[in-house]
Amino acid sequence: MIPVVMSGGSGTRLWPVSRAHLPKQFCDLLGEPLQSLTLKRVAPFGAPWIITSSALRTLTEINAKSTGLAMGRVLYEPTARNTAAAIGLLCRCLQLQGLGHEVAGVFPSDHLVRREKEFRAAVDFAGSLAEEGKVVTLGIKPDRPETGFGYIQTSGEATRSSGHFQAKPVQAFHEKPSLEKARSFLQQGSFSWNAGIFIFRADVMARLLETYEPAVWQPLSELREDLSNLEEVYARVKSISIDYAVMEKIGGGGELVCVPADIGWSDVGSWDAVAEENRLRGVESRGAVVKGVDSRGVFVEAPAGKTVALIGVEDLNVVDTGDALLIARKGESQRVREIVDPLTKAGDAIVKDHAFEDRPWGRFEILRDTDHFKSKVITVHAKQQISYQSHARREEHWTITRGVGEVVLNDQVIPVRAGSHVHIPLGAKHRIRNTSDQPLEFVEVQLGDYFGEDDIVRYQDDYKRV
Repeated sequence: MIPVVMSGGSGTRLWPVSRAHLPKQFCDLLGEPLQSLTLKRVAPFGAPWIITSSALRTLTEINAKSTGLAMGRVLYEPTARNTAAAIGLLCRCLQLQGLGHEVAGVFPSDHLVRREKEFRAAVDFAGSLAEEGKVVTLGIKPDRPETGFGYIQTSGEATRSSGHFQAKPVQAFHEKPSLEKARSFLQQGSFSWNAGIFIFRADVMARLLETYEPAVWQPLSELREDLSNLEEVYARVKSISIDYAVMEKIGGGGELVCVPADIGWSDVGSWDAVAEENRLRGVESRGAVVKGVDSRGVFVEAPAGKTVALIGVEDLNVVDTGDALLIARKGESQRVREIVDPLTKAGDAIVKDHAFEDRPWGRFEILRDTDHFKSKVITVHAKQQISYQSHARREEHWTITRGVGEVVLNDQVIPVRAGSHVHIPLGAKHRIRNTSDQPLEFVEVQLGDYFGEDDIVRYQDDYKRV
């Protein structure tokens, strides 16, 4: 089986930690990013593939490297076109590589599975069904009347079984229900939560897309093997979910089956869910030093070392990222969108960007951002260097605070170490490289009339960003 991790998302439900430019799957919410956990979970099936947005290239590369896993192919969508397009792209690429008869398993990047042995057994069973031409969805056995998930309805007797796993024909998909309907679904016993996990043979899914949603498949069928025309082709692909494009249309016909499983699954889709998963791990707060008086049931997520004092409060989620603070009563965390949506409409950068940003060579953190200067702390990883670049609207002052390295200024090499200061004049070509095995850190102060990250002309770059 080829395991494929679907990595997208807009980063709204877990704001302010998750943001548009740092979606949930890349956030450390449980001691490790969710995408890292997912990649490790599916790696026993084969070298994982990833499908993601080209805008998430850097985060994806950093995350994949951090796992230490042997990775499969990474497919970068030039624009978001929903899950049918992403799965169609996968199938077309497998065809072009002569792998059309291979079984692929598609898994969301930002979900959690606690019972991994049970998960692997369920996926193995689903894979055996897919080899025979079935399309299989892994359903989650519900333990409560949940209104936040879609449901899969099965019908009739099991068509196949393996141990305690059964494959049942899918009758219908249901959108997120009312509480009354959710209670009815739970009582009937023939409904599972839709976790977005699908297992299929690539040639079978390609045929289904061609039959039921040609507006997705026809443009993708024109893809060249080197994907040199991907951007032009993808612009013509219809945007639709795989549920609407295929699954709902083949449900009831016997071609689509569901394997219900109890795998300790969570979509980690709210701060309530994050708090609960941490509680199960014996964690009541992350990062912060919490001092409480007559307080209970409070989950705190805050910067490392920050002291958070609580007096006479209970059942709260407190999330502090330095530049934003969220306080929500437990049970109300699904309403975060009511805060984020107006901020998004107003164009507020607080929903898109953090004060820090990871780059292939290291990271930077913004200390102050004013109309007349901007300051950052910049860390360059061992043996890495930034691009050789210049700026049209700002000069910079660099003060080295840790490590050793070299600054290249208009082709002149200047050795630097802790305490060194380098002035980068307006328009000067420059870069800094870390020549050691330890991090190189410096404070950058920018002076000028514009401090945007787009005021960069790159002349040479190790990461192909020229």
